[in-house]
Amino acid sequence: MKGIIVLCTLFLISCNSTKKIDCNNNQEHSMIFDGKIFTSLYQQNAAEYRALCLQAYNMAAIRLDQFKPTTKLPKAIITDIDETVLDNSPYPIHQALISKDFNSDSWFEWSSMSAADTVPGAPAFLKFASKLGVEIFYITNREERERDCTLKNLIKYDLPNADTNHLFLKSGTSSKEIRRQKVASTHEIVMLIGDNLGDFSKLFDKKTSQERTANVDVSLNEFGNKFIVIPNPNYGDWEGALLKYNYKLSSKQKDSVYRNFLKTY
Repeated sequence: MKGIIVLCTLFLISCNSTKKIDCNNNQEHSMIFDGKIFTSLYQQNAAEYRALCLQAYNMAAIRLDQFKPTTKLPKAIITDIDETVLDNSPYPIHQALISKDFNSDSWFEWSSMSAADTVPGAPAFLKFASKLGVEIFYITNREERERDCTLKNLIKYDLPNADTNHLFLKSGTSSKEIRRQKVASTHEIVMLIGDNLGDFSKLFDKKTSQERTANVDVSLNEFGNKFIVIPNPNYGDWEGALLKYNYKLSSKQKDSVYRNFLKTY
């Protein structure tokens, strides 16, 4: 037992010395895999995460109560699904534990299970909105092949408007602007809910980190009013912006890019 403790101590000491071991290049210490495990741990266990989600949905309920229609069109809420309504944190943990990054086939294997839990506050708010006569439209970048399993997962929690007419999957482009416009052509949009800025406006589609930040400031009056943001530390276009949207990079290459953006003292 003492021998194991000594070895572990030596390893930790060596990780503080770049002369002996370059721990940054050791897959055991990849920001990709360790990071996904840690952020998913937060999502699954932090009471603060739950509080942030409930805070967002409480604010959504307040804004919905205060909404004053400007047209005679039926009212609608547009919501994203993943990490906004459904909690997919088991997926990145599964991938990280086998040293794998996201890929569409493994994701489809997960989504096909229709096993995702709900994000705190989402079911209660969506049901509340539905009782007020507001239709819910789900705009997601899941693929068409995921339609049945996605609906099954939504129906599992008795979520309102969980039907094919209210589910807009990705078709050709990841931008949600055209799909939002389609809803807006028949409904007055009360609010939009999502975990990624692209869920709200085309201002955030394929923009640099600097442009995304600047456009947040441009849209500052919308946040907490028409735009309700759900926390997601695990993934999103903030990552894509750092990678210049080159998702073909290897995990090691991504890891290197991320380290270039770290600030320390």
